[in-house]
Amino acid sequence: MADPGGAADAADTDADIDADTDTDTDADERSTIRPGRNFEDTFRLDAAAAGEVLIALGERLRDDDEVTIVGDDWELPFAFGEPIQLEVEYEGVDDPELEIEIEIPGRTDEPSLEIR
Repeated sequence: MADPGGAADAADTDADIDADTDTDTDADERSTIRPGRNFEDTFRLDAAAAGEVLIALGERLRDDDEVTIVGDDWELPFAFGEPIQLEVEYEGVDDPELEIEIEIPGRTDEPSLEIR
């Protein structure tokens, strides 16, 4: 994980968006996060590294219907649905802060309602 006390270089990020290529860590050594389990991890990145992660995620959202997020010792495959919720929050008092949150629903295999 990136140094919690400071920003990480793009090369030092522990999470990656899988683009159908293997990373240096053998996939057999990672634990896979499956449905029925809650999981959370936090990363501190410099702006360039955060931008690279967001670009990779955006490309997967645009081009596919599944994304796999990979950390050093874990991976989280996720088949997503729509609509995706994007929330922008700005706190301008004292130390200004911009928070951008994306909520991606899971894809269901349930058929839609049919009217005959």
